[in-house]
Amino acid sequence: MISSTFSYADGKLNKILVTGHANYKKHGEDIVCAAVSASLIVTANAIEHLGLNRSIDLTVRDGYFQLILKEEEKTILGLLKNLEYTLTDLQKQYPNYMKNQKEG
Repeated sequence: MISSTFSYADGKLNKILVTGHANYKKHGEDIVCAAVSASLIVTANAIEHLGLNRSIDLTVRDGYFQLILKEEEKTILGLLKNLEYTLTDLQKQYPNYMKNQKEG
């Protein structure tokens, strides 16, 4: 199962942690894992492409994605809210393979 945690401070999203594997299908055929991975990579790449890397701490490895917002930046907040929306939508479609929660 993929677990996503969206952490808030002062009403603003400041950390996203995504761990695990969906195990929807075997490796290479898992559309849930592929959708989540693509969403995470698109978000991280957009932040990099916009030259906003200095505002985040990002850790990525197999089955693990953590993004921490170091300083408030409007564009990054928009990208993170979009990621939250996307992962929430995926959870609605595949509730047996994903669990999202909010903190703060």
